[in-house]
Amino acid sequence: MPTTSPNESLPLSILYQSADLVAINKPHGLLVHRSPMASDASEFAVQLLRDQLGQRVYPVHRLDRKTGGVLLFALTEAMNSLMQQQFMGSDIEKTYLAIVRGYTPDELVIDYALRNDETGVVQDAVTNLKTLQRTEIPLPFGKHPTSRYSLVELTPTTGRMHQLRKHMAHILHPIIGDRPHGCNKQNKLFKEQFAMNTMLLHAQQLEFTHPITSDRITISAPWQTEFERIWGELFGK
Repeated sequence: MPTTSPNESLPLSILYQSADLVAINKPHGLLVHRSPMASDASEFAVQLLRDQLGQRVYPVHRLDRKTGGVLLFALTEAMNSLMQQQFMGSDIEKTYLAIVRGYTPDELVIDYALRNDETGVVQDAVTNLKTLQRTEIPLPFGKHPTSRYSLVELTPTTGRMHQLRKHMAHILHPIIGDRPHGCNKQNKLFKEQFAMNTMLLHAQQLEFTHPITSDRITISAPWQTEFERIWGELFGK
């Protein structure tokens, strides 16, 4: 089900809101906050949501610029601190969907340590993979007359930088549209055939225990327009 497109920055689609937390369905292409690595951006989720709600907001976690889906903010400094502690622990359950190259196995535990791009430290990293759909389409690629893709569910049990992107590249099933960890030839193919410039990674669901009420909160995000469009091109015909 589509929601706000990447070109419609306001209003942001609010998935959940309470007195101290709010979650949006972040569009692909929207930065969470200002970054010296993306000087071309003029809009940011923090700024847009602040203006939309008329109050300060605090992002309690991050999504890559090209990743769409559930993005959670605290509305007070105290809640931000409590949620930051949860994200550093193991109570948060995150579920992502991705469209990747090739036919992936039915299920797989990817246990592969990753080097942090900023610190250089090698850290344990584990991702659980489940294949939801596979497709083969009559689109020539290299020596092959057809192309194969899979829709996968990814549940990381650790939260390393670019973990899902690096893990999928490690098992030779890179996420379509991923740069620099993905396949440049596939990315070029999707740009030429489908006019696609995003990455096919979607933060589908976030589940956590509210640190004050102890309620178990589950927040799900419908697919962004571009993710659904490409899924339709590959799997929906």
